[in-house]
Amino acid sequence: MASLPLLRLSLHPSPQTLKKPYFSCPSLAIRFPHSLRSTIKISPRSVKLPSKIVCMSYRTVPATERLISVVAYFLPFFNGLQYGRYLFARYPNLGLLLEPILPLLSFYKSIPYGSFVAFFALYLGVVRNPRFSSYVRFNSMQAVVLDVLLVLPLLVQRIINPGKGLGFRFLVMGYNAIFLFIVACFLYSIGFCILGRTPYLPFVAEAAERQL
Repeated sequence: MASLPLLRLSLHPSPQTLKKPYFSCPSLAIRFPHSLRSTIKISPRSVKLPSKIVCMSYRTVPATERLISVVAYFLPFFNGLQYGRYLFARYPNLGLLLEPILPLLSFYKSIPYGSFVAFFALYLGVVRNPRFSSYVRFNSMQAVVLDVLLVLPLLVQRIINPGKGLGFRFLVMGYNAIFLFIVACFLYSIGFCILGRTPYLPFVAEAAERQL
């Protein structure tokens, strides 16, 4: 005669069974009576669980960290204003948009070697300083990487030396495109930092994460 199934459940469990402690499987969050423990064997290894469990936590970024992150993005923005020379010459009214930050820009330009001083101060004083949070360090590193990328077009210009004619037209188009890109990155990063969110610039964010 065929053997009966190993699992036998009673529709009316006895009080003794109910009084016994329960065996819990934390992986499944399911409780089984201790009397069935010998019959039903469920181990965490036998259950396929997701390989990665995403745990989301929301953290309010302090105002000081937002302010430091905002100030960091002024470094590539100030150094990128030189690429807007042709747009400012063609559309003089664009200069009116910079009037709110003209005092800060004037102070930045008045410092001897202000670009190098601000660069090393931001990199050594903030990025490599473990006292600052990861939020501030990432934004500062992203601003540093963006500032370094601004030097590459100038090096290419010195090597190629486009001169006049068609080469000069491409030079103007390149300057205008770089300036618009810098302005877009600046506004995007400033807006996200004010809201306490992390801005991720294309290609720049990956390079910044590898340096941290």
